[in-house]
Amino acid sequence: MLKIIDLYILKKFFATFLYAIVLLTFITVVIDVSEKADDFVSSGLSTSEIITKYYVGFIPHIVSMLFPLFVFISIIFFTSKMAGRSEIVAILASGTSFNRFLRPYWIGAFVFSIILWLGNRYVIPKANVLRTEFQTRYIDKNSLTINSGSAMYFRNDSTHYGQVSYFDTATKKGSSFALQEIKNNKLVKNIRSEYLIWDTSTNKWLLQSVVIRTINGNKETIKSMDSLYINLNFKPNEFIKTEFTKDVLTTPELSELITKEKLRGKEGINDLIVERYRRDASPVSIMILTVIGVSVSSRKVRGGSGFHIAIGFITASLFILTDRFSTIFSTKGNFPPLLAAWTPNLLFIIVAIILYIRAPK
Repeated sequence: MLKIIDLYILKKFFATFLYAIVLLTFITVVIDVSEKADDFVSSGLSTSEIITKYYVGFIPHIVSMLFPLFVFISIIFFTSKMAGRSEIVAILASGTSFNRFLRPYWIGAFVFSIILWLGNRYVIPKANVLRTEFQTRYIDKNSLTINSGSAMYFRNDSTHYGQVSYFDTATKKGSSFALQEIKNNKLVKNIRSEYLIWDTSTNKWLLQSVVIRTINGNKETIKSMDSLYINLNFKPNEFIKTEFTKDVLTTPELSELITKEKLRGKEGINDLIVERYRRDASPVSIMILTVIGVSVSSRKVRGGSGFHIAIGFITASLFILTDRFSTIFSTKGNFPPLLAAWTPNLLFIIVAIILYIRAPK
């Protein structure tokens, strides 16, 4: 059951976080407006349209990206104020253990972790749809990167494996298509066609200039056809990949895409996998940064809250740098995506333990 001191700390926790998130979000929006003023003017949109079509998606994106750091800075700020007024000394001197003192912090951090976890899974991707559509259309008009010209390999089901050598996402037409049916490690059917076309009227794939080879033991039959409709487990939009693909998919959709890309033998999907793991790692970082923040700022020092805030910003900067470097090593190198997403947490949990041991008891 929560005591008066718990409610007192939680009230300060939530109030300071709200203040920090509103203030820093406002500053971020002001900077973003100044940078994109020319793009907004050239778009021809009204202020209300820019807000509803861009900033309604941009603000949740920024908040989610900096959410753990907002929590961390909030803890540093209000806890150092309490330490400066000797409130923490009085609490610990009354017989309250440091672990008991941490309870409201754990409760607040857990609440924020759940909010971020649910937001990363379902809410933020939906908001990113607005942000990325606006940015692609009005700001980064050449940001769309289409996988045309590169071969795509896929597994249609447990026995069918295929390849498309080239696919034009504008015309929804591919060339040099092949599909093999393999049973008991033996090729039993091979379908080849010059063109693979998405028929929008039927929402099915159409093959043109088709050759079907059927193999039964030592017997082989060949059949040629002008056209053939075929069922494949992907659609034309899956050939399109932009820098925003990982941002606009909910976690279940992202997991499904990763599974499909792995089955197709697709390379260069570490960015998708890192993003998937990060959505679980970020909420955990709130718990770790909470311990660091309380351990650092609960000690009364001559520098006051200014010293604690400086330490907080240095720690936050190191956390961001660690996250960026691990991501780059994974997407551009061979660093495992799971480790890339969790490396900041693994490193800073060691820092948290050391600071916790050294914290005033």
